Amino acid sequence: MEIVIALVVVVVLMVVAAGKYNFHPFLSLLLAGIVMGFVGGLNESEITDTLMNGFGKTLGSIGVIIAFGTIIGAYLEKSGGAKTLANWALKVIGKNRSVLAMNITGFIVSIPVYCDSGFIILSSLNKAISKKTKIPLVVLGVSLAAGLYATHVFVPPTPGPLAATAALDADLGLVIMLGLVIAIPVSLVGFLWATFIENKIKIKTPEVLVDEPSTEKIPKTGLAFAPIIVPIVLIALKSISNYPTHPFGEGTITAIINFIGNPVIALFIGVFLAFNLKGKNTKETHSNWVTSGLKEAGIIILITGAGGAFGAILRAAGIGEIIGSSFSNLEIGLLLPFLIAAVLKTAQGSSTVSIITTAAIIAPVLGSFGLDSSLGRALSVLSIGAGAMTVSHLNDSFFWVVAQFSEMDTATALKSQTVATLFQGLTGIIIVMIIGWLFI
Repeated sequence: MEIVIALVVVVVLMVVAAGKYNFHPFLSLLLAGIVMGFVGGLNESEITDTLMNGFGKTLGSIGVIIAFGTIIGAYLEKSGGAKTLANWALKVIGKNRSVLAMNITGFIVSIPVYCDSGFIILSSLNKAISKKTKIPLVVLGVSLAAGLYATHVFVPPTPGPLAATAALDADLGLVIMLGLVIAIPVSLVGFLWATFIENKIKIKTPEVLVDEPSTEKIPKTGLAFAPIIVPIVLIALKSISNYPTHPFGEGTITAIINFIGNPVIALFIGVFLAFNLKGKNTKETHSNWVTSGLKEAGIIILITGAGGAFGAILRAAGIGEIIGSSFSNLEIGLLLPFLIAAVLKTAQGSSTVSIITTAAIIAPVLGSFGLDSSLGRALSVLSIGAGAMTVSHLNDSFFWVVAQFSEMDTATALKSQTVATLFQGLTGIIIVMIIGWLFI
């Protein structure tokens, strides 16, 4: 058990280093891998080889996809496409159901756009709706944040669940489909909490604002939806075509679907669809916008690769067999990824780092918990996602984005946003475990 104790100590030190000293997770994951390599009995050559191989193997399967996803997000952000999606939701659902409309908008926007960026983009719309409808900004903010957070942790191509999918060798199409199934009720739980707190927390009611015509040119609804919906549909079709029943046959049609449904090709198609969002009025070029997306992708890709390197060291050190034999009798199965991710998230703040680190720890032990199947791996990814949103509080940048842009004081943010993420995370793991109980 010495190596398990060492792993616990290393993870705790990583959390303290990130939370108290702002030590970057890219460096802490690599340093943790080196330490665990020596503790696990690997020699110097084995440690460096395993680190580099783990880093390269992880990025070989996921790096390009993350890059494409962030490019799409940059186009939605810079073109006003995210606001187009919000306006569509308001029009379809109605201004009298604005709280639900913002929840649904966040749900859609956060599939390719980071939740922090998505909230900032839509915060001005939130404030305008608040003044027009007299709905408190806190209520709209929590509802929007709940929608953003749900797809942020459950639905690829958001980097966190995408990286976990690669680390656990799960089927991406299955993760997307199940992620959407789970994210919908998780998002709605946040919406219900937002409506509940309106009469429970003392909130300043905004002054009514008279409608003013908007002069801002934003993309059409179809153009804004295309880069998000088309890749998801293509990836899902590939998963369906590979079912044992071969619903599309085994000929040319299936071959085409398998090619364009490959996540790399599907997201590449999404990038070209995103090009249509850029109008002719801006002086910036496509190269500027692509570069903006790639800059954001760089940090995410490096952290993801470092997580893969850490996981490779743990596998080489035999940590999987040790944890599996130690905890398999507990029969907690899908609850274990949730608990590890929740502890990491609550302690150090970043959902993405929590997801990547937990995936590296869990990958070697899936077989011991009866999760070494296509469905088991997909549900493990989603269990990690549920843990990685439980809970958002003072050490989480998203918490402060929601609080500041919704004009909440810290106490109000803790009672509203933090509690919302607690209920959302618990809802997520309950649904994951029910699906696992029924089908595994």
